[in-house]
Amino acid sequence: MPIAMKLSRIIISEVNDQQYIYLKEIDGERTFPIVIGPYEAISINRRVKGEEYPRPLTHDLIVGVVENLGAEFQDVVITELKEHTYFARLRIRHQGELIEVDARPSDAIAVAVTCNPVLPIYVNEDVLNDVLGE
Repeated sequence: MPIAMKLSRIIISEVNDQQYIYLKEIDGERTFPIVIGPYEAISINRRVKGEEYPRPLTHDLIVGVVENLGAEFQDVVITELKEHTYFARLRIRHQGELIEVDARPSDAIAVAVTCNPVLPIYVNEDVLNDVLGE
């Protein structure tokens, strides 16, 4: 059963290529970091701060394409952790059908915070158990 999470922190380092986002359980105390790239971290951070741009950025483009094709984003699910790498799915509804698209969690979360309203983010229970050693 996927667990509802929220983006709780973004840590951007100017001296390190590895950036961090933290997800926190909405109805609980569990939290964990995901290492992401600098471009994704900046994109997420700017979106969370509500910064606007005169031209669409990559995550704006993805949202625009999906919406202009008559589909709508449903949510993001972080589905698994394999060999220290997280995997996610962007879930999209189109003509009554649920379409799941493989994505890096950083891109999926960037799309989630680009959408208005922000998309729900879920993490599979076994991923939480693996990362937290439960």
